[in-house]
Amino acid sequence: MTSRLRSFATPLLLAAAALLALPALAQTPAAAGAEPYQAGRDYFPIEPAQPTSSGDQIEVIEVFGYSCIHCAHLAPQLAAWKKTLPADVKLDYMPAVFGGIWEVYGRAYYTAQTMGVLEKTHDPLFEALHTEKRRIGSLDDLAAWYGEHGVDKAQFLATMESFAVNAKIAQAQAQVPRYGVDGTPSIIVAGKYRVVAPREGSFTKMLQITDWLIEKERAAKKAG
Repeated sequence: MTSRLRSFATPLLLAAAALLALPALAQTPAAAGAEPYQAGRDYFPIEPAQPTSSGDQIEVIEVFGYSCIHCAHLAPQLAAWKKTLPADVKLDYMPAVFGGIWEVYGRAYYTAQTMGVLEKTHDPLFEALHTEKRRIGSLDDLAAWYGEHGVDKAQFLATMESFAVNAKIAQAQAQVPRYGVDGTPSIIVAGKYRVVAPREGSFTKMLQITDWLIEKERAAKKAG
């Protein structure tokens, strides 16, 4: 009889202990409204924080590469997201200049920017490389492709080697490592936070985290 009473008592005691623990569980960070995204898991603080060039606006930068298929997949979502941004947020782009073809495409980006044709060529170049599967891998190939979009080929080639483009390439080569970027696409918020492409899930989550960090920075600016 004693052994049976003990066998019944043990579950009853465990259940009672669980009920007593409920108030304590209610006070855990998750129940108390912890932040939905965690540093080191969903985003990464940049230390030291990097200066921005957006003035009073919150700066958001996509570090990308035209050769990156994931950047190509993100591009249309990012373009749509950009249209929803409030006036206090500014989205810019920075090519990752890792060397080789990354530098060639980085020069193409800054050349298009310098010549004022970036808006009409940025997304189409992704499409040409990753949807149409066109082989555009040299300076001459790029000059010919931009020529199809109304850009003077000789002027494009000259601008690619200009002082202005060389300076921007040098700046990107120095800045991307300071952000801690080792892969693309990466999104930098306010020079303080890095969001990387998710291993699982969609780019929608990447942009949701970015939105949350923008709000975090906005709140910090108001408080500061």
